[in-house]
Amino acid sequence: MSKIEVIRNGEILCCAQGSNEAQLLFRGEYQQGDELRFTTDYQHAVVQVDQAVKPARVYLPDCVFTFRLPLEGIDPAVYAPGAFTGDMHLCTIRPDEDNSYRNLACNPADQRGEVTAYPHATANVETRNESWFCARNTIDGERIACGHGPWPFGSWGIGARMDAELTLDFGREVEVDRMTLYLRADFPHDAYWIHGTVALDDGCEISFPLEGIDGPQTIDLGGSHRIRTMKLYKLIKCDNPSAFPSLRQIEVYGTDVQA
Repeated sequence: MSKIEVIRNGEILCCAQGSNEAQLLFRGEYQQGDELRFTTDYQHAVVQVDQAVKPARVYLPDCVFTFRLPLEGIDPAVYAPGAFTGDMHLCTIRPDEDNSYRNLACNPADQRGEVTAYPHATANVETRNESWFCARNTIDGERIACGHGPWPFGSWGIGARMDAELTLDFGREVEVDRMTLYLRADFPHDAYWIHGTVALDDGCEISFPLEGIDGPQTIDLGGSHRIRTMKLYKLIKCDNPSAFPSLRQIEVYGTDVQA
């Protein structure tokens, strides 16, 4: 069974369900504080929170996913124009039975704060606490990096901190062997990092060089690792007057660990 509900002030405004997958068409305008609640019988799911947001392959530890609708201030700016606006909204959920080798870090439905769906990105600093510089942007599936600010240029901004750290939580044990980074490349506005380190929760730590380029930089993790979390840190900035190195996207490749 799968079910999707629109929740407002604790009340169900709209509901759709199916024996395996569900599709909900909500005819109405969202209001601040509204939530989407997805309920399933399975932990691996493909969820689409809006027709203007890419589907997300997520892990749901408790088979429930609550998505807080981003309607206030600049929060909507990290999503494509038209997302969550207007008076017609389509949401879907279906089982994800594909465990092929892939980017396990991608989750366009990730949000700041408490979450019930993974992967989830967090950081110890986000520039001015602004949505277009928050950690979740690094796993939204967008690689374009030649600008900064609203969609599609959301990135992780570090507020000029030397001790900036980004953590990925996959929510369950996964097996990974490589990582690809896309640095933000809005030059000359941006600086870039020349060196970084990734710490895996199996105890492995790997340091690597980086370049000031617009494009993928792949880091071999030295074999396969079974992990739940990983941390990107010890980021060293280039000798450049700009104070704004930033990460556009992080991709981590592997598979789920089979039970």
